[in-house]
Amino acid sequence: MTREPLLAVDNLHLAFGGVRALHGVSLEVRRGEIFSLIGPNGAGKTVLLNCVNGLYAPQRGRILFEGRDLAGVKPYRRAALGISRTFQKIELFSGMTVLDNIRLGRHLHMRTGLLTGALYAGPGAREEIAHREFIEREIIDFLEMTHLRNRVVGMLAYGLQKRVELGRALALNPKLLLLDEPMAGLNLEEVEDIARFIIDINEEERWRVTCILVEHDMGVVMDISNRVAVLNFGEKIAEGTPEQVQAEPLVHQAYLGEEQGEYSSRR
Repeated sequence: MTREPLLAVDNLHLAFGGVRALHGVSLEVRRGEIFSLIGPNGAGKTVLLNCVNGLYAPQRGRILFEGRDLAGVKPYRRAALGISRTFQKIELFSGMTVLDNIRLGRHLHMRTGLLTGALYAGPGAREEIAHREFIEREIIDFLEMTHLRNRVVGMLAYGLQKRVELGRALALNPKLLLLDEPMAGLNLEEVEDIARFIIDINEEERWRVTCILVEHDMGVVMDISNRVAVLNFGEKIAEGTPEQVQAEPLVHQAYLGEEQGEYSSRR
């Protein structure tokens, strides 16, 4: 893992009316790491992700991705640059199949236009087949959903829908994957599955994706993160390795509780 920052957030400020959502937040996410954001509800974690992928525009500060200033870059353009995400609330098309939902994540990689795409045996058809084969071979199989690929998403259990959303984000072939509470509402077995997928996405040669994880399960955060930043009322109050963050008194006061070992790693 290199020390080069893939993403740099510099002195970010954002307020909604009189509510200060982000106040002077700065951080760097290094290429190849799992970087976690933690903090109480309303601390600004999702707001920060929304700024990174362009849903919100900060009032002050800069966001640099691979050295490029993202000011004024639309969300779909950021996706084309390699920024993908999942959401707290599942955002899938419930009446479509698993395969079709994940295929939507490949739309930025389609090169044929409307006319050539309409030809039954033209280049559009060949490209569509190639993308479908990639999704089935590299994503659906990876997420252990081969037997569910033609199932309608709305009929799947919640934990499986979380996998589908992760698959759609992966279909983009991202350089940076923003994961907003991917384990919320899951049982222990499902949490362990998602944690394993995140580690593989980050470490396996075929993916090697840098991840920003927002999560409340401190056992998972401390187990799989390279570094952790803590937000509280829109301000960053700590940053470092999981061990450093766990030892920070301000973190215990704001979020982790007063007992030093309360959220220690599961290792």
